Amino acid sequence: MSMPLRPGDLARLGRYELVGRLGEGGMGTVFLGRDPDGRLVAIKTVRPEYAADTEFRGRFRSEVNRAQQVPPFSTAEVLDADPDHEPPYLVVEYVDGPSLAAEIRDKGPLSGSALHSVAVGVATALTAIHGAGVIHRDLKPGNVLFARGGIKVIDFGIARAFEATSQHTRTDQMVGTVAYMAPERFDSLDGRPVTAAADIFAWGAVVAYAATGRTPFAAEAAAATAMRILTQPPDLRGVPESLVPVVERALAKDPVERPSARELLDLLLASSVTKSGSAGTGSAVPGSAHAGSAVAVPVGAGPVVAVSDQGARVGVPSGRRRSKALAAASVAVLLAGGLGAAIRYLPVESGGAEVGAGPSPFLSAPAQVSPGVAAPGEPVTPEERLAAIMRGNRQTLIHVAEIDRDLSLEKHNAEVEVGDGTGAKSLFALDSLGVDYLIRSMADPSVERCIGVRIIPDVGSEVVATDCTPTKGTIFELARSEKTDDQGRPTYWIYNDTYGAVQWDEDEKSLYVQEVGDADVLTTFSFVDRGPLPATASLGTPSSEPSR
Repeated sequence: MSMPLRPGDLARLGRYELVGRLGEGGMGTVFLGRDPDGRLVAIKTVRPEYAADTEFRGRFRSEVNRAQQVPPFSTAEVLDADPDHEPPYLVVEYVDGPSLAAEIRDKGPLSGSALHSVAVGVATALTAIHGAGVIHRDLKPGNVLFARGGIKVIDFGIARAFEATSQHTRTDQMVGTVAYMAPERFDSLDGRPVTAAADIFAWGAVVAYAATGRTPFAAEAAAATAMRILTQPPDLRGVPESLVPVVERALAKDPVERPSARELLDLLLASSVTKSGSAGTGSAVPGSAHAGSAVAVPVGAGPVVAVSDQGARVGVPSGRRRSKALAAASVAVLLAGGLGAAIRYLPVESGGAEVGAGPSPFLSAPAQVSPGVAAPGEPVTPEERLAAIMRGNRQTLIHVAEIDRDLSLEKHNAEVEVGDGTGAKSLFALDSLGVDYLIRSMADPSVERCIGVRIIPDVGSEVVATDCTPTKGTIFELARSEKTDDQGRPTYWIYNDTYGAVQWDEDEKSLYVQEVGDADVLTTFSFVDRGPLPATASLGTPSSEPSR
């Protein structure tokens, strides 16, 4: 489902009319467009900081040309691109179907033929992508869509253009999602390039997530997830026995021990004999009538990785494996603070926001903390503090930039007001729901109170306190504006996808929600760090799933 265009959005890109927004990430914005024949398409634009790099534009052009050679079965077909346009853009087939991430969020893990069809469908897509010489680099549940007739994999083909340009090769700018990244992507010791085997690892993590609703190396923070990927065996509890051997091989630490996409597909098809005697072909979707559980054909699993108390790997004698063991041990030492160093990881939690979507949190790990030096894990720069706020790790003031005031919610009052930014009444936290948020009051961390939209028929709307249940009235999106506040902090529009943008009424001295398109959206908000969450706070555990 698309969202309305926002004030300032272009009406056209090249020969394409823009009719809505499909999403926004670290690399750019995806619009719903219409070609001259009336066909709906998805158009991905590139952020200005990338578009200004001539090396990026060259790589973008070559990667798109390569991606256009990928057969369109099981993938969203690449239709067009203009790397010389301002901004550069890529046009792909529009797939009108939910993502795997949305299906698992709304309906729970898959099983039986639906799960096997996802495994086969994604492996089929990787076979086509790799066969054209393309590496996806960001395979994740959000990039797997349920289309009419089967699975479609999207967002392949241009990741290398972002990752390989000279000014975008730092470890804090890798393109991808931490929970689905292969170990070699964190390995800076042997300098091996990313190969198609990284996509196979991501396939294993995606299938495990589809079967269980969690990633196989899930941890509370991105750095901890990366450490588990480097040093721990996957947690495959809940994955059907028929798929465990194949998923284990895909999640092997050493890329040479993983099957190719073609081999992966052969293994899956060999184990797809169901109770009804039919083979899984990737055409079933969740909720379909096609039933039956797969019968496993024995498949040799990859080696089991053992980890010592010190974090070094045990029982891996080869030189290649020894290098990986050193990489894992080095990361363990850095995180433990033994070198007094700092390691930049990615601006995401293990659940899966995009790497490269913003500044990276600085995970400082000095051997000891001196006066005036940030404690381990404490964000240092304004960018790092903002990233921690966006991840839901910090309390924040929500500053109304145009009037230099702050949102305020008294314990006894239902209406959200503005105040002077003092006291617990002005403290909030962003509770991440993928790319959207609940906005939670920290006035009393033991009580769940979030900001929501109240519609008053024939009168208007109010911004009020309500339960922290994800509904169409409580889920908000933050959209970066071009403005800054009086302290130079970036500002955002706060949108509710159903009702509109949160605005300040100067005449009424109150907040309201303005339907998008009625008038220009004038009110912007910045976020001011107010320290770590109190020990009693528990974000990320809403009382129910989002209402549809």
